[in-house]
Amino acid sequence: MGEPGVVVVGGGQAGLAVSHELAGLGVEHTVLERRRVGETWRGRWDSFCFVTPNWTRSLPGMPYDGDAPEGFDHRDEVVRYLERYAASFGAPVQEGAEVSSLERSGPRFRLRTSAGDVEADQVVLATGAYQRPHRPAVADAFPPDLLVIDAEGYRNADGLPRGAVLIVGSGQTGCQLAEELRESGREVFLACGRAPWGPRRAEGRDMVTWMAETTWFETPLSALPSPAARLAGNIQLSGRDGGHDLNYRVLQGMGVRLCGRLAAVEGGRARFADDLAASVAFGDARYADVRRALYEQLPPKGLRPPQLPDPPPFRAEAPSDVKLAELAAVIFTSGFRPDYQRWVQLPAFDDLGFPLAPDGVCEAVPGLYFVGVHFLRTRKSSLMWGVGEDAAIVARHVAASAGVTGPDRTAPASR
Repeated sequence: MGEPGVVVVGGGQAGLAVSHELAGLGVEHTVLERRRVGETWRGRWDSFCFVTPNWTRSLPGMPYDGDAPEGFDHRDEVVRYLERYAASFGAPVQEGAEVSSLERSGPRFRLRTSAGDVEADQVVLATGAYQRPHRPAVADAFPPDLLVIDAEGYRNADGLPRGAVLIVGSGQTGCQLAEELRESGREVFLACGRAPWGPRRAEGRDMVTWMAETTWFETPLSALPSPAARLAGNIQLSGRDGGHDLNYRVLQGMGVRLCGRLAAVEGGRARFADDLAASVAFGDARYADVRRALYEQLPPKGLRPPQLPDPPPFRAEAPSDVKLAELAAVIFTSGFRPDYQRWVQLPAFDDLGFPLAPDGVCEAVPGLYFVGVHFLRTRKSSLMWGVGEDAAIVARHVAASAGVTGPDRTAPASR
C-alpha cells in the first residue's frame, strides 16, 4: 500500500460522508473498508427494511430523490444507495483492507491491515455505531447444546431449528425479530427491558418527520442524564411492510410471550425478573416526552401538532420462567458496545469505550478523528441524515491540519 497523508477507516455511511467532504476540500485520502462498501447494512437479516423514512437516506451531495420519501426501502436498496453514492464522487475506497491495529509511529500513525501496513499523518475512524454485540453476563449460563446467537447471526426463521425462541432485548431489533418469528408460527418469548416507543404515523405523517420539526434530533450529548444513556435502546418501530407500529402492546396482541428482564439461567430454566410493568411504564414515559416536545415546539413554528392519545392499559401478565428444554434457540438483541479499544492503541476513550472527541476531534491524540458515533455531537450523529454535518466539521479540521486551502463545498445534510 502507499502512504496517504489521510486515512479514513470504514466504508459505510460515515466513512463515505467524510470522503465526500474531504474530496470537496481537495484533500487526498484513502478509505479502508474491511469487506465491501455498506458492509454493516449487508449483514442485516433478510427482511430488514430502513426504520426511519426514506427521506432520511440522505448523505452530503446525494439527498433522497425517490418517489416514496415516507416509505421504507429494503436493506438491499440501502446498500445500492451507498454503492451509488461512493461511485458518484469516485470515493477512493480500498475494499478488503481490514485494520487490525492503530498506533503511533513517531509523529505519524501506523495502521496494520490485511492488505499491508500503512502510515498516515491523520486518521478518521468511521467504523460505525454498531460495533460489538453486547450480551449480559447471564448469557454464559446457557448450556452449550442450545443454539445461542446474536442478532447478526440471524437471517430468517427457516435458518433456526424448529421450536420456540427466546429473544433477549427489546429495542427495535428484538421487537422486529419477535414479530417475524411469531408470524412464522413460532412460540416466542421476549425478555423485555426499557425501551422507548411511539406511533409509526400520526395524522398521515411519519413520526420521525414530525419529530424532525422539533429540536429532538439536535439534542446534544451534554443534555443526556449520564454518558451511559447513549446505550439506551432504540425506539420500538418497524419499516417492514410499509412501516407500522411495533411495541409491547402490539406484540402482546399477536401472541408474543412478554417476560421481564432475563435474570438467571439455572435449574434447567431461564428465569425472569418481575419488572415487565416497570419497563412498559418507562416506554410510556418516553412516549409522553415525545408528545410534549411536539405540543410545545410546533405551535410557535405555526404548525399544528398531531393529536396523540394516551396509551391504552397494559396487562403485565408475564411468565416467571421458561424451561430450556422447550427452546430451540436464544437470540441476543441487547445492543452494541464500542469496540475501538480492542485495536486502537491510543488514549482516546472514556470508561465506556466511547471516543473522547468533542465535534469528532480527539484533543488527546492530535490528528485522530471520529465520525458516526452515537451522540458524537447530537442524537442524529450516527444516523444517515445526520452524519454529514459531523463529517463536514471533521473534514474542515483535517484540511486545516493538512494545510489544504481548496474550495469549501461542504454543507450540512438536509432533507
